[in-house]
Amino acid sequence: MTGVIKQLAILGSTGSIGQQTLEVVRAFPHRFRVIGLAAGRNVDLLARQINEFRPRLVYFQDGKSVQELADIKYAFLPPEDIASHPEVDTVVIATSGKSGLLPLMAAVKAGKEIALANKESLVAAGEVIIREAGLSKARILPIDSEHSAIWQCLKGEDQKPVRLVLTASGGPFLHYSKARLSKVTVEQALKHPSWRMGRKVTVDSATLMNKGLEVIEAHWLFDMPFESIKVLTHPQSIVHSLVEFVDGSVKAQLGCPDMRLPIQYALSYPERLPNPHLDRLNWDVMSNLTFGKVDPDVFPCLSLAIEAGKKGGTYPTVLCAADEVAVGLFLSRRLKFTDIARLVEQVLERHQMVTCPDLDDIMSADGWSREMASRFVSGDSPC
Repeated sequence: MTGVIKQLAILGSTGSIGQQTLEVVRAFPHRFRVIGLAAGRNVDLLARQINEFRPRLVYFQDGKSVQELADIKYAFLPPEDIASHPEVDTVVIATSGKSGLLPLMAAVKAGKEIALANKESLVAAGEVIIREAGLSKARILPIDSEHSAIWQCLKGEDQKPVRLVLTASGGPFLHYSKARLSKVTVEQALKHPSWRMGRKVTVDSATLMNKGLEVIEAHWLFDMPFESIKVLTHPQSIVHSLVEFVDGSVKAQLGCPDMRLPIQYALSYPERLPNPHLDRLNWDVMSNLTFGKVDPDVFPCLSLAIEAGKKGGTYPTVLCAADEVAVGLFLSRRLKFTDIARLVEQVLERHQMVTCPDLDDIMSADGWSREMASRFVSGDSPC
């Protein structure tokens, strides 16, 4: 691998994960070359990225025609075409929500190496994606710090683990009561104590829905039953996951709470590259590492997600879509923080599951869930 330049396509390049991915690329210009960039409506930032990294393939939302956003020529292509383009070696799926699903499927069918940060796609369509990846030999490399930690702990092990433990910082409201949570503001929810993330995933982290989605994601990535996946709070965000083996041994991966580390590992795998821009743990000043149980009454989103994952079929699809709508309503100040879980629960209760869904079933369930959840806006509230 040494000396090989990896050709990257970064979908969601103007978001938090996308920007941090480009920071890693800047640190290793001799190892990574950006072939494609795709973004939403932040065209000013995208234009600066195009001028700096000079990709040949570009997409931005609502592009009516091939427009020159920057000083170089590029081909304007849909994200699915960028993700499956023959010049691309590795696709970084750094979007949030539903927008990552079709590009992920295109990359999987093309047999690409996929650095995946969009957990909703794998949660909503895990059965379909994993089946297609088995056929095409596509390789999904996790960017989420928790799944990257598990992946690293499993390296070199021949026997399957007996338990996976995902850690949760608990977000800004770890020690809040239910009554206090009902008064949470958007500004409070967006102040995560440890991580630098986008708005949607930051709110999901505050409700612990994000951790529930990660449990479902771990189920698919590591072929583990839900009963063998546990969640513990860990406010220091130093231990990113733990893996327990049959003899009682436990491996843990530790590191500073910096998404650039799992991003870099996914891009450079199987190598580890020295990056002077990444902080190191200072053991001389490390005081303590604490762990605790999650209170399901205070954080019901975690239980909702795990139960949807256990039911399977189209339930996880409906969970993701309803949560995306609910978080959007909260961010626009039309829904209370504690009503996010209530809205998602009511939508799940009304769903008629499709077992063994195909992609059409997934898309249909997604649309149904969004429509049902959106009725809250029109006054027909399921809460």
